[in-house]
Amino acid sequence: MPADPLSATFSALADPTRRAILARLSLGETSVKELAEPFDMSLPAVTKHLKVLQRAGLITQGRQAQWRPCRLEAKPLQDVADWLEQYRRFWEARLDRLEEYLRELQAMEKNDERTDDER
Repeated sequence: MPADPLSATFSALADPTRRAILARLSLGETSVKELAEPFDMSLPAVTKHLKVLQRAGLITQGRQAQWRPCRLEAKPLQDVADWLEQYRRFWEARLDRLEEYLRELQAMEKNDERTDDER
């Protein structure tokens, strides 16, 4: 298991089944049995996925008599969003510079066309 929480989160998110489980839990807490229904796998296999999500801090499992509801925990996802934000700003700045450069090229083209028309 990765040593830092961000690596654990990315590792847990790498699997499409686990992402689907998180998507379902974003609608509200539910039982393990209900989480397992849409998947073509055994309940123990789904439980293994849930354990990975729990270790990454992405879900918690409560206890209410015989029912053990699973619930989404947003903090690790917020940490991922915060980490990605720096790269979003980087690419926005790069795209802004590209847009500025393209405007300069268009202005130069217009100048060249005017100069050609004057000849």
